[in-house]
Amino acid sequence: MLIKTLTPYAPTPPSSFRSSSFDETTYSISLASAEERQQVYWLRHQIYASELGQHAENPGGIISDVLDQENHYIVAKVDGLVIGFISITPPSARSYSIEKYFQRSDLPFNVHRNLYEIRLLSVVPQHRKSCLFLLLAYAAFRWVESHGGTHVCGMGRADLMKLYQRFGLNALPQITKSGDVRYQLMHAAVSKLAERASGYAHRLQRSGLEVDWQLPFPFQKPAPCFHGGAFFTAIGETFQTLERQSRVINADVLDAWFPPAPSVIENLTNNLPWLLRTSPPAGCEGLIDTISRVRGVGKNKILPGAGSSDLIFRAFCHWLTKKSKVLILDPTYGEYCHVLEQVIGCQVTRFRLDPANAYEVNTEALKMELVNNYDLVVLVNPNSPTGRHIERVDLQKILSSAPVDTRIWVDETYMEYVGASESLEQYAAYSENVVVCKSMSKVYALSGARVAYLCAASHQLESLRAITPPWVVGLPSQVAAVRALEDETYYQARYSETHQLREELSQGLTQIGWKVFPSVANFLLCELPEAGADTEAMIAACRAKNLYLRNPGNMGGEPNRRLIRVAVKDADTNGRMLEIIKSVSCRSHQKSVT
Repeated sequence: MLIKTLTPYAPTPPSSFRSSSFDETTYSISLASAEERQQVYWLRHQIYASELGQHAENPGGIISDVLDQENHYIVAKVDGLVIGFISITPPSARSYSIEKYFQRSDLPFNVHRNLYEIRLLSVVPQHRKSCLFLLLAYAAFRWVESHGGTHVCGMGRADLMKLYQRFGLNALPQITKSGDVRYQLMHAAVSKLAERASGYAHRLQRSGLEVDWQLPFPFQKPAPCFHGGAFFTAIGETFQTLERQSRVINADVLDAWFPPAPSVIENLTNNLPWLLRTSPPAGCEGLIDTISRVRGVGKNKILPGAGSSDLIFRAFCHWLTKKSKVLILDPTYGEYCHVLEQVIGCQVTRFRLDPANAYEVNTEALKMELVNNYDLVVLVNPNSPTGRHIERVDLQKILSSAPVDTRIWVDETYMEYVGASESLEQYAAYSENVVVCKSMSKVYALSGARVAYLCAASHQLESLRAITPPWVVGLPSQVAAVRALEDETYYQARYSETHQLREELSQGLTQIGWKVFPSVANFLLCELPEAGADTEAMIAACRAKNLYLRNPGNMGGEPNRRLIRVAVKDADTNGRMLEIIKSVSCRSHQKSVT
């Protein structure tokens, strides 16, 4: 966070502690080095002895204690000069500082292995009206949170208790005095502090500051990316009751409704013990050979991965930084927004898809947007959760007009439902800047196997090969993927059936009163009628009947409490879904009327 026109602390520090200028400098937050600890001890003397009279001044001009051998100091610096600090005593320490004043047996809270003490929040006088108190307190909270702490304790100056309470700390009745200063005991659950922490982070980010955050954990704890799969709570997350799968409809994920090809099942069944105990080809050589032959691209233009998420994390974290500009569709597959914003912290621009236009991509507007010098553009085609598809001819024209230094990532997870001829794999193989990501989960019924690959010109994949671990795809998964790729006839028949099943499901939902948007894939985006349950209520009511549907609201787009996504299943299961949805819809309509 860039800090303008900073002035030095009034007392003259030792020569090693001087800085010629604070102008146009940067606050950095880090763990204190051995040299910086000496600056902290000097500041402790200046503040707690010379200023506050809590300790007697001493000739050495420093204050340190035995806990400093076990404490962690987080410091705020400008040009290497410490101007603020906070100390954390871990539960592994022989004691806490508060035990100098209160017996452990008299403490009004439990002392356990997840209790951390936060102490000595201090800022030099010239910066006490800045955000440093908040920033250091937040840094200490993130330290405790990232280390698995569940509770914090400490003592705060009684005259500043309202400040600590704003942080979320609870003031306890116990009060003591050290020198001329009165202190009050404090305690809080980390879960309670976390409720305030989000507000701290947003406030700091809005303050106009820029922080060089050097702590070994991110500034904000990344929020988990919400995916489907809630149905495992009904089946059993420890897999001991897998027989329940027949009673549960997992329409909150987009797994194929059909089984893998018979050759896949036969190979895995006949060789499973050997496949499970045997190391796979380290570089997925046979899988790459098969992809190359079936897709008609060179082997050096293919990079395998353990599912598309593996490739997304691996590539994006390697290519991008916080300064990177990225364009994504909105709404689109939530993993992209999560990685770009929560994990890397890129500057993300959303290309809004209009529900009034049935979420179809405005290709002319997209073409115009691509000239804005993005580092990366992410296009999911067909898109999820919308189910809309940009035809290959149109998309190639758009991509060919983009700046050559803008890398374009095209996710074709659902492309085979449209047709292999619509894929951009062969185009990407000779493109300077286009990368196609292909998942084998949804179209080959291999979601549990976690197999995917990138197809791009070899120069785009070189740096990623260097960070691809050996055996990245397990042997059963490699065998399954090879056999699946070789059985195009089987899967083409399943794709044709999917189109028919999707149309029948769409008609059934329309008859119930849902608005169904056009789709080319194995799912439908729907809008619930105004007279009835909203998305969360509908999902909860269906879940009570073992039908799991997906709220697409966390994938972006304008807020809409009536959107819902439904996966296409086999005919019998689609019928069961329609019966459940109809009964739930009728009941919710009756409630709204009464």
